Amino acid sequence: MNYSVQFGSLWPSIRISLLSEQKYGALINNFSDADRVSRELELLNAVDFVYESQKATRHVQGDSPVERVRGEETAPQETHREQLSVEQTQTPSSLSASISPNIKCYTFCKGDVSRFPPARPDALGTLGYYLLDAASLLPVLALNVQPGDLVLDLCAAPGGKTLALLQTGCCRHLAANDISASRSNRLRRVLCSYVPKDISADVRITSWDGRKWGELEGDTYNRVLVDVPCTTDRHSVMEEDNNIFSRMRLKERQMLPMLQMQLLLAGLLAARPGGEVVYSTCSLSQLQNEYVVERAVEVAETEYNISVHVEDLSYFRRLFQDTFSFFADCRLGELVLPHLTANFGPMYFCRLRREQ
Repeated sequence: MNYSVQFGSLWPSIRISLLSEQKYGALINNFSDADRVSRELELLNAVDFVYESQKATRHVQGDSPVERVRGEETAPQETHREQLSVEQTQTPSSLSASISPNIKCYTFCKGDVSRFPPARPDALGTLGYYLLDAASLLPVLALNVQPGDLVLDLCAAPGGKTLALLQTGCCRHLAANDISASRSNRLRRVLCSYVPKDISADVRITSWDGRKWGELEGDTYNRVLVDVPCTTDRHSVMEEDNNIFSRMRLKERQMLPMLQMQLLLAGLLAARPGGEVVYSTCSLSQLQNEYVVERAVEVAETEYNISVHVEDLSYFRRLFQDTFSFFADCRLGELVLPHLTANFGPMYFCRLRREQ
């Protein structure tokens, strides 16, 4: 009932996609024999969607600054973006330089529902790729990690995005936190299977309350990823076990936006001035997405005197429109919609820059 109002005529397609088999991507492990693994995946007719998008962008000639793709926003929405200091998009020549480097992820083309075989360990026991929803890499790409950055993954488990951050080779230090000790242990197991010990030893894994991170390590990090707990919509429509929409979890569900706002605010406080924060969920809900961003920006400014710019990520639509189906009407950030021909997501992500 809620999403039919929010998405209108798009909802039946989104709903049937959520109820259908999800597509996966294969994140290449750069700590394995990545060239060999890539060749094997290419024999399956899979393509590296990150490389292909950048290659296509380099072929664009004479474009003006990137326009909104799949429909322009209305004037009221543009006004709202301006009120939150949303920046203008980059020109095509700068697009490939505006995402985190060295991330390679293979997917099957739109309409191809082939599945990847399980990754095999090499002679050292290292797995060659990690299977995940390819849309979940977009927040990591949006974080635009640069060499020497201090990086915080505030809600890190089960570990796919943490692993992707390590693939960049840019993190001078990576702090990976999850309040659940059992989920943190799962993160450790993932790193053990994919990352050499000398690299994983440099990852600080903690199980602290992320809402207090601004008090623990304020003004510290160049990049912060805040991939918050949410209603996990795809899981919720498919699984009854521990479903967050059950009556027993009603109060927890009602409190989710407050928890999400507190985590995002903590991420902003943990970032140093000039640092960037990416907020993400795997929910379709505006209450958990745009509204959380708006509220966190407001609280940061009124209670902490911190100015925050919400950045325009619409160039992600141009870069990745051949792989994902994007929602055209997000007021802030970007949202990947599940679609039968590209059944990734949902995945919402928004990048914020702390000014002071």
